[in-house]
Amino acid sequence: MLKEILKKGAISFSISSFAGAIINFLIDVIVNAAGVKDFCSISPDFLKLFPTTAVAVYSNIMLYGIIGATFAMMTFVFELERIGFLVQSIIYYVVTAAVCLGITMLLWQLQKYPQALIGTLLGYTGTHIIMFTLEYKKLKNDIETINQEINK
Repeated sequence: MLKEILKKGAISFSISSFAGAIINFLIDVIVNAAGVKDFCSISPDFLKLFPTTAVAVYSNIMLYGIIGATFAMMTFVFELERIGFLVQSIIYYVVTAAVCLGITMLLWQLQKYPQALIGTLLGYTGTHIIMFTLEYKKLKNDIETINQEINK
């Protein structure tokens, strides 16, 4: 199981890092093409944390990878049958929220912008509530289907 969790994490890390790099690249190209000179899609406050822009860019890419790896690796919690779906969902939410929002705060310096921090937290929580609700309905339908098959 650990090997599978690490494999999921490595794959997701690679995909997330690559996607983050591509998105930042596209933002930089578009904004620079629009006439803004020397634009960098990384938060100026995040850039200040590093000795060079290149180190900040590489760190940014690695942090996106860590977010993706966390989401993928934490899916193992849904394979733990003894703790129940509600507890699984809470554990998944708390761990991914801590990592994702912690890194997002570092990358975007959200702690300096309370409205952005609250908006990000509400959006993140809302997304998880929607995911939980849809998965709960799916599980409920699966149980009903299984019970109908048993009762035949």
